Amino acid sequence: MALQVTPLQIVLGLGRSGCGAARLLNQRGQAVLVLESGDSAALAERAQALRAEGIAVQLATPLAPESFAALPAPVERVIVSPGIRWDHPTLEALRQQGIRTDGEITTAWEATRPVPWIGITGTNGKTTVTHLVAHLLAQGGLDAPMCGNVGFSAAELALERSGGPAPAWLVVELSSYQIEAAPQLAPRIGVWTTLTPDHLERHGSLDHYRAIKRSLLERSAVRILNADDPDLRRSAASWDQARWVSAGSREQALAAGIDPHLWIDGDQVCSASGPLLDAAALAMPGDHNRQNMLIALAVGLEVGLSAAQMEAALRSFPGVPHRLEHIRELDGVSWFNDSKATNYDAAEVALRALQGPLVVLAGGEAKQGDAEAWLAGLQRQAKAVVLFGAARERFRQLLEQSSYSGVVHSVEGQEAAVPLAQELASTHNCRAVLLSPACASFDQYRDFEARGDHFRRLVQAL
Repeated sequence: MALQVTPLQIVLGLGRSGCGAARLLNQRGQAVLVLESGDSAALAERAQALRAEGIAVQLATPLAPESFAALPAPVERVIVSPGIRWDHPTLEALRQQGIRTDGEITTAWEATRPVPWIGITGTNGKTTVTHLVAHLLAQGGLDAPMCGNVGFSAAELALERSGGPAPAWLVVELSSYQIEAAPQLAPRIGVWTTLTPDHLERHGSLDHYRAIKRSLLERSAVRILNADDPDLRRSAASWDQARWVSAGSREQALAAGIDPHLWIDGDQVCSASGPLLDAAALAMPGDHNRQNMLIALAVGLEVGLSAAQMEAALRSFPGVPHRLEHIRELDGVSWFNDSKATNYDAAEVALRALQGPLVVLAGGEAKQGDAEAWLAGLQRQAKAVVLFGAARERFRQLLEQSSYSGVVHSVEGQEAAVPLAQELASTHNCRAVLLSPACASFDQYRDFEARGDHFRRLVQAL
């Protein structure tokens, strides 16, 4: 009689999301094997921790067909971390063999059924909206933890909450990488904040990137969209049902062909039933944060919160780390950490939100995109720009080509950039210093959080 071999669930990568997915699958009784292409001391330590829990790990195993051919058991499914391209040739080859491939977020979706998800996506604004929604629901007395693309993976949360009482809601930030790899995701409430060109080096075209984002909303029972975003507004007629919000007046939205669900009239957030709450309840600067507030309020209304509950919650909202995070005042100068601004559009939004004149720190690993509006914002708001990281020469050329009239300095890293920015702010009588990199962080940091944390430490030490 032939011995039966248990098919394997293969998890690719020993990053946070991979480890979370491996632990969750193991807890649910699956035979799990983690394949990791690297072989550093830190990875060996993570591997040892998983092995102690009964999870097999192979280090120094490249993502290649021969790695799978050498496995001791058949493969039932491959779980893919967001950092791995969904169209990787080896993944394509596995699919052709009939092997299922899923993004790591799928493991959390399966494990948390039937808890309703609030799925939040968008090029910019999704992190602020995710934090706002989680804060509104928590202040309203609902058990609605936050997870996903915000530092605490959905798989980790599902593992932590397994065996206990189920949450009332899950508030989940979702990147295009996660959505692309999880066509099963169908949130109760889907939110789309903005759409501008981003991750084109991964997705190939703006149309493909847009289609990925849209697919999440199309699978959502309730759809909440930002009527002030030009790209979303252009496609308004293609939605058979959606709840649009606008930080402008109802008349402005109607003129654009959209009948808004929420809008601002004077100093009041309004709905069809009349004024709801004070539009100044959220202290965060910038028109974009009014849009973020309205999106979050639309979610709050959907889950049954009252206007009074939400206004009180907005007044107590502490802000979002790394997104126009106010660090300190020093010698009359405000210091802001906007490390989350990893593209030109996000960095331009920050320039519009603050009062100048500014010293701006920018740089890192450059992305594709249109820099024109960002460069115009620097011309308008910044007396000085300090460039750092791998993009500093490219950015210096962009500033020269745009005839930027302020002062430009170029340094290797933030250790030199921060004290220089302090000196420039004093020399040029600037109101604020803003770290808003317009770049990914991977040239010098693990992620934008590590970059922002470093900036905060350097500023606090001044």
